[in-house]
Amino acid sequence: QVQLVESGGGLVQPGGSLRLSCAASGSIFSINTMAWYRQAPGKQRELVATITGRGSTNYVDSVKGRFTISRDSAKNTVYLQMNSLKPEDTAVYYCNADIVIIGLRLSNYWGQGTQVTVSS
Repeated sequence: QVQLVESGGGLVQPGGSLRLSCAASGSIFSINTMAWYRQAPGKQRELVATITGRGSTNYVDSVKGRFTISRDSAKNTVYLQMNSLKPEDTAVYYCNADIVIIGLRLSNYWGQGTQVTVSS
């Protein structure tokens, strides 16, 4: 059993910053790609950022230069540092991870989501 738990969401004014965290726990052998998605009301869930097991990162164009994804492999944790936040960043942010569980089987997992609201 694997669980992803997000934290760090909240209310922030435009131009402000937040750091999201996602910690994985359970029968984990290793974690490959980790990612952050977001979903705004009435919108489809979109991929925001990814980070591979080797540290390569990718971002959706709308957050490039503002968001940074990173990971601490020793803690099985991925972070999303969000700077210069805009109202259009308002969404529920979800952690996602490709995890090799005990027995060497790759599976994909989702966290429960954390609300980020950017408003003045």
